[in-house]
Amino acid sequence: MSRPLSARCAESRMNHRPGYNARMSRIRALYHLTADSASIEGRAQALAAEQSIEMPPAAVTDAYVRNEVIATIEGIQQLDTQRFAVMLGIATVTTGMEAGQLMNMLFGNCSLQDDVTLVDVLFPDEFIAAFPGPRLGLAGIRESVGAHGRALTMTALKPQGLGADALASLCGTFARAGLDIIKDDHGIANQHYAPFAARVQACQRALREANASTGGRSVYAPSISGGPRQVAEQLRIVREEGVGMVLLCPMLLGVGSLVEIATADIGVPLLAHPAMAGAARIAPPLLLGRLFRLFGADATVFPNYGGRFSYSPETCLALADAARMPWHGLRAIAPVPAGGMSVARVPEMLSVYGEDVILLIGGALLSAGAELFERSGDFVNAVAATAQPGGGV
Repeated sequence: MSRPLSARCAESRMNHRPGYNARMSRIRALYHLTADSASIEGRAQALAAEQSIEMPPAAVTDAYVRNEVIATIEGIQQLDTQRFAVMLGIATVTTGMEAGQLMNMLFGNCSLQDDVTLVDVLFPDEFIAAFPGPRLGLAGIRESVGAHGRALTMTALKPQGLGADALASLCGTFARAGLDIIKDDHGIANQHYAPFAARVQACQRALREANASTGGRSVYAPSISGGPRQVAEQLRIVREEGVGMVLLCPMLLGVGSLVEIATADIGVPLLAHPAMAGAARIAPPLLLGRLFRLFGADATVFPNYGGRFSYSPETCLALADAARMPWHGLRAIAPVPAGGMSVARVPEMLSVYGEDVILLIGGALLSAGAELFERSGDFVNAVAATAQPGGGV
């Protein structure tokens, strides 16, 4: 082929702007496969069948299925002696315009094959319109906390096992220090030692008192978890308590739940956490950047480079770009690098990501012990020192 498939993906993403008609009836999905030259054609055909009809194409007698439903091979490019890029055309009708089924058609069965990675996806404009996208995005988060012209700050309430009052005390300390967003650790759910309702009430009370004393606009983001009935009850509590943001794990709750919560438009930003996102071989910029954005996240947390588990600097930057770059007219969402962060790294992180980012420091603040308030203030001041009047999304 004359041009790399990955380059064609990048070019198509740039062309998918408002008003651009891609004239595609199919989703273009790019995979990397392990194979040799003699077997790649057959391997690609098997991938196309597996990700569409799960049976031998030769056994299909229905004309509509043969012509419209079976995935097509759009291109094959050799990457090295044992690695190939394969682009499939997947019929949009097979997704039912539903997030979980979209993930199924992109990578359902083939996620079980350890020689396949889903690298990128191109969507027709009309397909994008079927999903909510971010309701508030980075600009809405900035507005909710009153942070303009600078990066935003975030921390986490830890460790799980603390009671609601202890978590609320931490929340109040962080808010008095001026942090923009104080979220639950994603492992905090509805355990007996800090049940959701009691925790949210206590943390919101501490937050309101802190904001009243400082004039700040910090928000608390409790972790939503459980099945549909529990999620519905937790969202009711969120509305009643005036919570300013929520945290959820799309790969645990299900991407369909993210879409439904975004579509319900509860009026606060949705912070997507990457728990279980590493269980499948999907490129992080695609999954955490574009797909979570498509499904309605307003901010996306990811492991920053140099942490206890991390992506490469190149992957982190690609993910941040996927969250913020113009794409099908959807609002930009906030990239949230996390893990291994410290106050000392703030200048480095801002030089890498710019000001349109939320910096998340958790353990490095909590390890300050009795000096938690002072360490948190150092974090806030380090970010504030870079503020640019009128800047930011």
